[in-house]
Amino acid sequence: MNLPVDADRLRADIEANAAFGRVEMNDPDAHARTNRTGTEANREARGRLVERLRDAGLDVTVDAVGNVLGTWTPASADPDAAPVVSGSHLDSVPEGGIFDGPLGVYAALEAVRAMRDAGVEPERPVGVVSFTEEEGGTFGNGLLGSSVATGETGLDESLALTNDDGESLGEALDRIGYRGGDAVDAATPTDAEGATTTLHPASWDAFYELHVEQDTTLEETGAAVGVVTTITGITHCEATIEGEANHAGATAMGDRTDALAAASEFVLDVEAAAEEVVETASASAVGTVGSLSVEPNATNVVPGRVAAGVDVRDVEAESMETVVDAARDSLARLERERGVETEFERPFDVAPTPMSDRLREAAHGAAVAADREAIDLHSGAAHDAMRVARVTDASLLFAPSRDGISHNPREWTDWDDCAAATEVLAGAMARAAVSER
Repeated sequence: MNLPVDADRLRADIEANAAFGRVEMNDPDAHARTNRTGTEANREARGRLVERLRDAGLDVTVDAVGNVLGTWTPASADPDAAPVVSGSHLDSVPEGGIFDGPLGVYAALEAVRAMRDAGVEPERPVGVVSFTEEEGGTFGNGLLGSSVATGETGLDESLALTNDDGESLGEALDRIGYRGGDAVDAATPTDAEGATTTLHPASWDAFYELHVEQDTTLEETGAAVGVVTTITGITHCEATIEGEANHAGATAMGDRTDALAAASEFVLDVEAAAEEVVETASASAVGTVGSLSVEPNATNVVPGRVAAGVDVRDVEAESMETVVDAARDSLARLERERGVETEFERPFDVAPTPMSDRLREAAHGAAVAADREAIDLHSGAAHDAMRVARVTDASLLFAPSRDGISHNPREWTDWDDCAAATEVLAGAMARAAVSER
């Protein structure tokens, strides 16, 4: 079935959300917002979403970590059936764009409205979700709300996370009125009115997330929608290189144990390892040394210590391990050849996550019905769908991104492209909600 959406209504929702935390810039192509969890802008964005969900006839609940869920249970649906849910997040990085996250939330709402307008009679409830703190810019490392809901992260642990001002997530959600309650786990949260509710993705039949691509594949091919096959795995490693700080003028070149010079070789070794994997094993592999902390960081002192942050990603776990092993080997070589001491830790590791074949087929069918071209591709960025996929069927769809720019004021997806992708989302959700299993 083809479900036309109201493009103007969708645009109005996204533009209204963009006003919360808007950052003015002297650039006509800039559309910036800073919407961090627990801020006044975040409270306002949540409040408007709740209003729009209720205006559309959805029942709204808020769970113990601030996840917002709107549920449509028409007369045609079995209220006890596992629901079909779609959504994303409302928070942003500092000076981020207006589509990353909100497109997925409001496209899900527009999909529900399109189903209602077309007289679709789903056999199971349909939900719209906004997960808390997807970006990880304020509390934790990202994907927080979906991690708590799926049991990947403990509720108490998450509520105790603090921002730069020392305020905990629990305190911040209390302050803005979006901590649903003091439930002991995410399976039994409470809404703002105190009624017992459930945000428990393991009980969902299906989850769809629509997001901007953050790359140029769709733009280059002219396709309207990307149907993600696999979300990349991500590992973060921390390398420490200890040398000896000494006077830059009085220390002969042959007498130095320069931690930064050693670190420079480490950076190039990681790059070379990733490039070799791309050439020999997996074209989608990437390896990045994205941060360096140099001590004492003075122009006239030989660097004595460097901490390096490494990001490795791929849709193949084996390729990721190859790059990580190469990073370890590089440090061992630097100890032998440069006399430095090193440490290596791996505090964050998420395996590649394949998307549901059933839901991917439904998305392709919806694209055909809507006369929109859809192509398969992978995601190089993390999304809430990868957490949900651990407990139920999940699918990630992409809308085109101009020049692939994201996490940037110049992030842009044309309004017609937003509507086209939402049309496919609506059709896919309807297929999942109507078909007997």
